[in-house]
Amino acid sequence: MISKFVKAASLAAAMVVTASAVQAQELKIGYVNSERVLRESNLAKAAQIKLEAEFGKREKDLAALDEKLRAAAGKLEKDAPTLSEAERNRRQRDVAEQERDLQRKRREWQEDLNQRKNEELSGVVERANRVIKQIFDTEKYDLIVQDAIHVSARVDITKKVIDALNAQK
Repeated sequence: MISKFVKAASLAAAMVVTASAVQAQELKIGYVNSERVLRESNLAKAAQIKLEAEFGKREKDLAALDEKLRAAAGKLEKDAPTLSEAERNRRQRDVAEQERDLQRKRREWQEDLNQRKNEELSGVVERANRVIKQIFDTEKYDLIVQDAIHVSARVDITKKVIDALNAQK
C-alpha cells in the first residue's frame, strides 16, 4: 500500500516538474537595455544636440570667467609682495568674491542643465516605453525586463526597440 502511494506521489511530482518545464519553455521573455536606448537612439541623440546648443554658450562663458579668475589670482600672487596690506586684502576679497560668483553660476548652470536633460530624456523614455509596449503586444511577449544584471543575448531586444524608435517621426 505504501509503495503504491510512493509510486503515485512520484508520478505526480514528475508530471508537475514536466508540466513546469514545458510551461517555462513557452514563456517568451525580452530584455531592453534602457541606457543603450538613451545613448544610441536618434531621438536621444537629437535631445543631446539640443541641450548642447542650449547650454553651450553658458558653458563657454563659465570657462572664460574661470580663466579670468585664474589670471586675477595669479596676478595677485605675483604682486602680493609689493602691495600694501590694505590693497592686498582688497584684491583678495575681490578674488574670493569672483570665486563665489563663479561657483554660484556653475551650480545654477548645472541645475538648469540637469532639469532640461531630465525633461528631454523623459520624452525619449516615454516614447521608448510605448515602442516596448507595442513590441510586447505584437510579438506576444510574456515579460519584458529593463535593466537586469545578467542577460543572454538571445532575449535582448534593445536593437529592435532602437530601430523601431528611429523609424518613428
